[in-house]
Amino acid sequence: MKNSLYNKILFCTLFMFLGNFSFSVAQKVKNNIEEDSKKLASTLQIIDMFYVDTVNNNKVIEAGIINMLKTLDPHSTYLNKEEMKETNEPLQGNFDGIGVQFSIVKDTIFVVTPTPGGPSEKLGIMAGDRIVKINGEDATGSKINNNYVIKNLRGKKGTTVNISIKRNRKKELIDYTVTRDKIPINSIDATFMASPEIGYIKLNRFGATTIEEFDESVKNLKALGMKNLILDLRGNGGGYLNTAVDLSDELLGKDKLIVYTQGLNSARSEYLSTEKGSFEKGKIVVLIDEASASASEIVSGAVQDWDRGLIMGRRSFGKGLVQRPFGLADGSCIRLTTGRYYTPTGRCIQRPYNEGTDKYYKELAERYKNGEVFHSDSIHFPDSLKYYTPAKRLVFGGGGIMPDIFVPADTSKISDYYMDILRRGLLYSYSLQIIDKSRDSLKALYKDANSFIKNFTVDSVFFNKFIAYAEAEFKKAKKTVEKDSLNKEIKEVPIKEADSLAIKEKEEKKEQEKIKGIELSKEYIANQLKANIGRDLFDVNTYFVISSEIDDLYLKAVESINDKTFKKMKIGN
Repeated sequence: MKNSLYNKILFCTLFMFLGNFSFSVAQKVKNNIEEDSKKLASTLQIIDMFYVDTVNNNKVIEAGIINMLKTLDPHSTYLNKEEMKETNEPLQGNFDGIGVQFSIVKDTIFVVTPTPGGPSEKLGIMAGDRIVKINGEDATGSKINNNYVIKNLRGKKGTTVNISIKRNRKKELIDYTVTRDKIPINSIDATFMASPEIGYIKLNRFGATTIEEFDESVKNLKALGMKNLILDLRGNGGGYLNTAVDLSDELLGKDKLIVYTQGLNSARSEYLSTEKGSFEKGKIVVLIDEASASASEIVSGAVQDWDRGLIMGRRSFGKGLVQRPFGLADGSCIRLTTGRYYTPTGRCIQRPYNEGTDKYYKELAERYKNGEVFHSDSIHFPDSLKYYTPAKRLVFGGGGIMPDIFVPADTSKISDYYMDILRRGLLYSYSLQIIDKSRDSLKALYKDANSFIKNFTVDSVFFNKFIAYAEAEFKKAKKTVEKDSLNKEIKEVPIKEADSLAIKEKEEKKEQEKIKGIELSKEYIANQLKANIGRDLFDVNTYFVISSEIDDLYLKAVESINDKTFKKMKIGN
């Protein structure tokens, strides 16, 4: 057992440090690694033999690997077998399940929409249905969360799960036996025409099916008259390198360098565009923000460096490290950083991480504190990080992609009241109630999404009903807090008259702030009510079409395509 344990830690350490390195490295270096490996193995053996309690050796080994990788960089990681599956699933384009988009409202599982063509839709499960039992057991209450739903509804293709549905206006529960199947995970959230000649595509990840979806979207938009494109990569944290290269290829002409990777022990690898591309002509605006990372930055960098399109928004995340997976015998994996990404002009995408992982991830919060997301002049680049495109446009390295046109985060209409109702999920829960009660009448009134978008309005009556609903929910939450406080043994202290007046003034001030907050955010509240109802009534595409009406960055992109911005900035074919 001891020898087996020793060999395991020795193999693991050697594997991590050596990988596919050439064994022609200096013998001295090799000996140092072997000595360090023996030191680690000896430590594990000492713990195993002499520690006061029983030791879970695998747990100790995993902790050691995790902490070793943490000393390298923020993105070298260890994933156990289960984590590997969870990490890869969103990028592989499908998973096995019953095929519903769900939301948890007040400890109840609501079906937002069944996946078209999926097993639930085929059985007649509808949007607005509540899943109240799974395999005969109650599926409501405090135990309900995302993990619970995924654990109980997902499973291998061909297996079955019994669910009981509570449907509006139906007294009895409806029982279904659903046979699980492959359920697609889409990379594209929305595809629509922003104007008669401008198409819009919202891409959420770079996965296995992204290029197929992108080509289909471009084809459909061209059929509707698209000549120019807005590609929205905001919030897109990346995905597969090859998918990022392929998407860039869709936008660039032949034989253009898209990205290259290089590391101390990894030779330079270049990725070039081919002669085929679905959108090589026409204006393109790429939207990015501080959550656009990795693959999103590869595409943005290639488009910017070749003067192909306009990058608009805020500085991207700055994740430019290449991770190579090294599988271990037990199904776990080490994703080790082996190189860096560089844009065609030679810019390194990766931002510095020499001050530690914690500081590295807190840097995003610092962007809000130092004003970077609100003012472009808060960002300073040294001369050594200046690069020039073929059109002699100045671009910057040093971490992330700095947009050609900076559009600040607009918080002028976001009040504390608005953030409170968002945090509590009240906009969505109220919209769900409306759909639950009025789905048939709304469907009869609005035959399709376009009709709804053009004709549905959140009038003052509707708006005030929502405010009343929100107030009722706030009061419920307050009563719950007060009840919890009463349950604690707290000695009552008489309230003086002066204190009573102070409390009254405080409540009045709070009420005035609430009224101001409602008025300040009225446009946003009304827009999101309509967008949520549109999504639940039709699809997520409808949500994005409606949300775009108050999206400053989106509106600026449309404006820039229509005016002389491209010509002025020397951008285009």
